[in-house]
Amino acid sequence: METAQELAEQLLELAQRMQDRGGLMNAHLALGDTLLCRGELTGALEHLEQSIALYDPRQDHSLAFVYGQDPAVAALSHGVRALWMAGYPDQALRKCREKLLPLAQELSHPHSLAFALGFATVLYHLRREMQATQEMAEATIVLSTEHGFPHWLAQGIAYRGWVLAEQGQREEGIAQMRQGLAAWRVAGAELGRPYYLALLARAHGEEGEAEAGLAVLAEALATVKETGECNYEAELYRLKGELLLMVGAAEAEIVACFRHAIEVACQQDAKSWELRATMSLCRLWQKQGKGEEARQILAEIYGWFSEGFDTPDLKEAKALLDELSQARRALPVSEPTSNFETAAL
Repeated sequence: METAQELAEQLLELAQRMQDRGGLMNAHLALGDTLLCRGELTGALEHLEQSIALYDPRQDHSLAFVYGQDPAVAALSHGVRALWMAGYPDQALRKCREKLLPLAQELSHPHSLAFALGFATVLYHLRREMQATQEMAEATIVLSTEHGFPHWLAQGIAYRGWVLAEQGQREEGIAQMRQGLAAWRVAGAELGRPYYLALLARAHGEEGEAEAGLAVLAEALATVKETGECNYEAELYRLKGELLLMVGAAEAEIVACFRHAIEVACQQDAKSWELRATMSLCRLWQKQGKGEEARQILAEIYGWFSEGFDTPDLKEAKALLDELSQARRALPVSEPTSNFETAAL
């Protein structure tokens, strides 16, 4: 990833020097995609938006046949994923529905459509919309099978496996996720593998196979360290903490995982990952009688959000926050001994 960023920066500098609009469009795309993979969401979104702004559908339609996919489709695809991670799930969905998919369908370029369908699958999965995830995954599989796109076929199979696992067909779901992962690597792909491993680890955990899930997460974290693809790192540590909780690991080790997940998410401005990790820590603290500490940190991150309140993540956060607030109000209040205690209450 470090090398990719250096090359993308050189490309951008060259395009700026040559005042080449097409070169600038592709340079911003390359740099935005790379920054996203490195967990630098703010910079990634800026470059991806600049790439989209430079796109002219009348002049740039033929570029899909040069690069393998339409550059605007690629920039929008990466952009919707980055928007979700940054804490804007509704903006991501609107951009996917109103710009990405319509553009990909208009182009009459099958691989660009497969690209868009693949990333739409990712977005719906991140939003935890199971039916839409299944529909996008199946559409990706059908198109990829018809046109011979092994890369997107592998992804579609992996996400179809996730849906099956979530629906209770965990053995078949795990098998399909493993099939997708294997096909992904056979196709020559490595990018995105940490998160596919995270899906597999979660499925193992739900099947009561926490040790197997931890082994998969160890592989995912090793891949992050090796490649520098860290935009899913926070979620990997959150899942590790959840699985450690299942096997009865030491409290300090579990809390350390959740705290590290929150720290990574904060460093990356990844508010959606931060919310999930905070909720995991708060549920643990709630069981341990640390409800007020949990309420304070959850209220802070929940209060940051301005959209997405109908998504499962935000709904669950609101429900947990209400529980913690009710528990706080139910506590007996002793007469304060100082003005400081009055303020704290």
